[in-house]
Amino acid sequence: MASILKVDTIQDQSGNNIINENADTITIGASGDTITVPTGASLTVPNGGLSGQNYPAFGVRGTSDQALSTATFTQLTFPTEEFDIGGCYASDTFTVPSGKAGKYFFSVQAEAKNNNNTFQIYWVKNGTRDAQHRVGTKMSDATTDPGLCMTALFDLSDGDTVSVEGYLSTAGDVRYKWFQGFRIGD
Repeated sequence: MASILKVDTIQDQSGNNIINENADTITIGASGDTITVPTGASLTVPNGGLSGQNYPAFGVRGTSDQALSTATFTQLTFPTEEFDIGGCYASDTFTVPSGKAGKYFFSVQAEAKNNNNTFQIYWVKNGTRDAQHRVGTKMSDATTDPGLCMTALFDLSDGDTVSVEGYLSTAGDVRYKWFQGFRIGD
């Protein structure tokens, strides 16, 4: 024998909503609740069925050439925001918002313009150049425009910052720059 239970709200013994349906939206749990899928059970969500994951996130790009001085580490500028979900990007720097500590993925790309010297880009975490997270190349002639692309995973705390610095052994321009990142989880 099959049964049907018709309700709009299910509450716990204290009167807190556990499940609520209103205007074709089903809410499971309340603020502060933890929803657990037990071992042996599975949760299937269709592709694109979740929203809000991988945030905060940002994508920015350079709009013109940027001059770098001889043998000087210079913060790369990215004045055009393509998107900034969570308001985490300002003054060419990503800052982890309060409550969003976790693992983050970043990528950056820049190209040295007609310069046959050493070109490098570095991640800068909390104001310190990270020598473990850099890429570089020695150009062989002034007619090539070598591009560098770099990715990194960082474990960041609330308020931590990430930016990018460029370096040319002889003054020159950097162009075609972009910088992006997003949270991948705890």
